[in-house]
Amino acid sequence: MTVDEQTSTPQHSFSDGGLKRLLIDGRLVDATSGRTFESLNPATGELLAHVSEGDATDIDLAVAAARRAFDDGRWSQMKPFDRQTILSRFADLVDERHDEIARLDTLDMGMPLTRTMGNRRRAVGMMRFYAGLTTALRGDTIENSIPGDYLTYTLKEPVGVVGAIIPWNNPHIAFIWKVGAALAAGCTVVLKPAEEASLTALLLGELLLEAGVPDGVVNVVPGVGEIAGAALASHLDVDKIAFTGSTSTGQAILRASAGNLKRVTLELGGKSPNIVFADADLDQAVPGAALAAFGNSGQVCSAGTRLFVERSIYEDFMHRVAEFAQGLNVGNGLSDGVQLGPVVSKTQLDRVVKYFDIGRDEGATVLVGGERLVAGELSKGYFVAPTIFTDVRDDMRVASEEIFGPVVSAIVFDDAEDLVRRANATSFGLGSGVWTQNVAKAHRFAKAIRAGSVWVNCYNLMDPAVPFGGYKMSGYGREGGLEQLDEFLETKAVWIKTS
Repeated sequence: MTVDEQTSTPQHSFSDGGLKRLLIDGRLVDATSGRTFESLNPATGELLAHVSEGDATDIDLAVAAARRAFDDGRWSQMKPFDRQTILSRFADLVDERHDEIARLDTLDMGMPLTRTMGNRRRAVGMMRFYAGLTTALRGDTIENSIPGDYLTYTLKEPVGVVGAIIPWNNPHIAFIWKVGAALAAGCTVVLKPAEEASLTALLLGELLLEAGVPDGVVNVVPGVGEIAGAALASHLDVDKIAFTGSTSTGQAILRASAGNLKRVTLELGGKSPNIVFADADLDQAVPGAALAAFGNSGQVCSAGTRLFVERSIYEDFMHRVAEFAQGLNVGNGLSDGVQLGPVVSKTQLDRVVKYFDIGRDEGATVLVGGERLVAGELSKGYFVAPTIFTDVRDDMRVASEEIFGPVVSAIVFDDAEDLVRRANATSFGLGSGVWTQNVAKAHRFAKAIRAGSVWVNCYNLMDPAVPFGGYKMSGYGREGGLEQLDEFLETKAVWIKTS
């Protein structure tokens, strides 16, 4: 099938080894180049699908479709009630098909099925939250001080065509987080999923069409970041980029956006401090600290990978965290009882393993882990043991660079006041944790830490009503909450002489 021979036939099976096509202007099409790439199961190395590989030409076609759909008002001028009805229907479809969606995420990027299945409430809740916001868009009337009689008010209008670029570490949640807010605001979207995990995005794109979203409003173009992603970021007919990924890629996107000064929101990397005081409830803090770093095999941008522990409890606490880490069941995410799956790709595996050597060379001690897991069936996939480095100094690379694997650097502290400086001595500022039973201390450190989120006696909780985003080189803009919707809206001031 060429790009001129288009079809609206759904791609019913997304893991049968067949060809999965781009979604442009409401139709499934081959990439204009005819190129494809393989989607592999990181737990087994087995082929899941061939995926059409979009390039700059396909991005042009998708952006043109999104531009037509925005300019003719088929979505942006639809009554809020009707947009809400369609988005609510999409939420229902996500709920109905969530088992399939979750399984596809597990197959494509390795997250254990228990965790992807557990995302049902979050995914459906996010979409229903965004659906509700469609009827909550409003401007303000403003009293002005100009002599004479003038009425002044503001209008909130959708920014236009949004280029959304999402990562592979939580595919269906990332899709909804970007697309849900853009659609609620009345924008149209061209989404470029990560090439490591594109299948769920294509499925969700089809479900949006099934829900009644008009053709061209949402387009999904898988492809290589340096080609398709770069073309989207620099496209002169894209009004906004919403990106989640690495800091280096975010910097490249920001430079590319300068051509038309498009709006940009960036949710980037982190090296988050997770602080355990001696007065913490250690029965909660031990699993909390471990899973803050090891959850999703460490492939979480806000992971608590710098673990600061007060000296008086350091030895005992780290012994308990090590025992917890060794008890985690690592394996194929489809298997019962598995808690940690593989990392997403051979490239990511090589990156994580490289840091084992870096840490040792710098003088850090491997308390547990520090190796690739290759026993039995694990040899076919990209599995890494949960790893704890001790004897870590603040200036070590394992304590300052984002590894994006199940690796934690444990750092002892004595002085609580100096701890603030040390916790903030990073170029990142995405997440952070504080474990203490002292309420005054919790509030003091929540205010002192320069990060977009501070979790106290918990870690990495998310809710659609609560904004999430970073300080410093962790990016800017927020996802979730009313703050996110503003990222997709323009504010227009209106002046009317009334006499």
